[in-house]
Amino acid sequence: MPRDRSSLLLAALLLFGACGGDTGGSPPTATPAAPGGSPAASPVVSPAASPTGSATGSPDASRSPGGTGSEGGGATGDATPTVDPPAGGSGELVVMTHDSFALPDELLARFEADAGVRLRILKGGDAGAMLNQAILTRERPLADVLYGVDNTFLSRALDAELFVPYASPLLERVPEDLVLDAEHRVTPVDYGDVCINYDREAFGEGRLPLPSRLEDLTRPEYRGKLVVENPATSSPGLAFLLATVARFGENGEYTWRDYWSDLRANDVLVTSGWEEAYYSAFSGGSGEGDRPLVVSYATSPPAEVYFADPQPDEAPTGTLLDGCYRQVEFAGILRGTGAEDKARRFIDFLLSAPVQEAIPLQMFVFPANRDAQLPDVFVRHAARVKEPLTIGQERIAANRERWIQEWTSTVVR
Repeated sequence: MPRDRSSLLLAALLLFGACGGDTGGSPPTATPAAPGGSPAASPVVSPAASPTGSATGSPDASRSPGGTGSEGGGATGDATPTVDPPAGGSGELVVMTHDSFALPDELLARFEADAGVRLRILKGGDAGAMLNQAILTRERPLADVLYGVDNTFLSRALDAELFVPYASPLLERVPEDLVLDAEHRVTPVDYGDVCINYDREAFGEGRLPLPSRLEDLTRPEYRGKLVVENPATSSPGLAFLLATVARFGENGEYTWRDYWSDLRANDVLVTSGWEEAYYSAFSGGSGEGDRPLVVSYATSPPAEVYFADPQPDEAPTGTLLDGCYRQVEFAGILRGTGAEDKARRFIDFLLSAPVQEAIPLQMFVFPANRDAQLPDVFVRHAARVKEPLTIGQERIAANRERWIQEWTSTVVR
């Protein structure tokens, strides 16, 4: 049984991708059509809570199973928390991050001792709100380093000219496919794959066959089995939308909108954020719902094992490897910092082996440093996605809001 359900919760709600509070208003309740045009059960689209920013001296250790970045505001990030500016001074380095940031206190203390600086972690709500705050205060930055912007928002951060370039010598240990900015204005720190998770007890011999492809989810036998997050209010929800755009495209006989129309007709359940989808609607692991398929992360199964007491030999949940979307999380030195040398040392610190090896069990994502050793629970239970779906950041920047609006008109209407 779970050791403590709260230990699986995000710092406030999730990330890349799934922590902090969900943002945005309450979208209208959809009434999807069942096959043949008759009304089906309405998917749940719950109100989103506004996050509140905070400045803390040490990170919160709680995290969702496998999110990159904060949950709320994954798509729009409209909520902007109020955060008091840092005290400043030559002896302080301020790191602005999302609410789900977590590293061991002893590692942070070691950095302070080695760098001769007092480190202050400034939590700015969810990832979208954090980025908004950094953009709004770029003329008088609140921090020296920003950690937690992911590839779905990277173009927005770069267009705002938030960062000064820095190529860490440790980048040679980072796979090239994670380095998305050739000017090195941001440094990849970790990554996670948004995938469909399934409840093992619901599938198998004598039960429902396990779907193997995204297309399977539109078949009649999976009617009413899937729960997803709204891409307008959720980081994994946005990532799954991008996965369908990457898979099915915008032109041709069958597009991503056709796919979502079919999911809607097949009684897909929509929630505003990851926590409600995973804990309230999903039936597997820590979930208390009745739907055996949920949009979550490839690293959610090891979290289920890690937080269980006693720990099972097999995770109660599994991962479908088809249709996974990769989220990469970055850190960058904010333009206008008065502590650029110390900020560079912090970037190096984030890519160092001790930090990279702590990241999996602190934030349930994969480290960017290929030399980092993974904990045994990750080796045994985390799915490795060999060919994740991706979309270029320029294309995301040009189409993100339109895609969200079209998704809303297709699914939530």
